[in-house]
Amino acid sequence: MIRHRLLSILLLLMLLFGWEWVVRATNLSALVVPPPSDVASALWNGLISGYLWPHIWITGATTLLGFLLGCFIGFASGVVLAECEPLRKIVWPYILAMQVVPKLALAPIFIIWFGFGMKPTVVITALICFFPLLENTMTGLQEVSAEKRQLFRMLGANRWQTLIRLKIPSGLPVIMAGVRVAIVLALVGAVVGEFITGRDGLGASIIAAQGMMDSTLIFALLIIITSIGLLFYQLTLIFERWLLRRWSKGKIV
Repeated sequence: MIRHRLLSILLLLMLLFGWEWVVRATNLSALVVPPPSDVASALWNGLISGYLWPHIWITGATTLLGFLLGCFIGFASGVVLAECEPLRKIVWPYILAMQVVPKLALAPIFIIWFGFGMKPTVVITALICFFPLLENTMTGLQEVSAEKRQLFRMLGANRWQTLIRLKIPSGLPVIMAGVRVAIVLALVGAVVGEFITGRDGLGASIIAAQGMMDSTLIFALLIIITSIGLLFYQLTLIFERWLLRRWSKGKIV
């Protein structure tokens, strides 16, 4: 494992060195492809001066709020639809139709409803996170074997007990897979939403840097967005391991 990580870091260093060498050797304009050293300098100056921190906090907060809202609604809806087949057959076409509509196409409506700022971006992010949790929750709960459900009925478990003690624990790995997908999509939704609805945040900063033709700053912002995404994903993995371990020991009911 350590060897693989070292090789991965070595590959990154080689790519950065090759990138720097090609740009310097060919005299490419920084407007087209800035060298990594200039990107690192812009990133460092933005962090040290404090210019980037408010945008980082806004994008991070928007991502987490939209993620939590979308996951909560998606999980609750998935449980209800998995437990009530007639309702699922009625509303599923409308849920699917809602998902095929590009979320950015709804941005002008959300701006009219909520104005500019965080609110419409949080709503867009929540809508993006909603479907993975809904789909994975339904799949996880429906994949419980008929033999296990029959055993719970023989033991006299009611519907609620079967859901809490059998279906959710059995479907938890599939549900958490949806959570991992949602946290990645949440950051994408937040940044893209800020392209249109935000006045602050990393997405709005990218649009501002584009207006100034500052490719170096754009690359620096992309590095920050990537770092935030990797951090959120790793935190989700840690939470998943903790939750699965606790539930497997019967400490969460």
